[in-house]
Amino acid sequence: MSIQDFIVQITNEAILITILVSLPAILLSLLIGVAVAIFSATTQIQEQSLSFVPKMIAVFAVIAITGPWIGATMMRFAERCLGGFVEVMR
Repeated sequence: MSIQDFIVQITNEAILITILVSLPAILLSLLIGVAVAIFSATTQIQEQSLSFVPKMIAVFAVIAITGPWIGATMMRFAERCLGGFVEVMR
């Protein structure tokens, strides 16, 4: 494998891992945002912190819950990058 092929492969994998790792927090934030918007529209409460605080708490909780998985995924990717550079340079 050439170095160009390796760099393209690692770049594609990095983009995919970034999307995959950020997906749980983004989806939960989206769902809570929609729920708060519906609640805010039905009750006509227009408080800015009403949408921010629940999303912040939920995102922190999701990151805390998925933290080990995120860490393991990032470690596997780092090992693959560093190991691949050694193989390509030979």
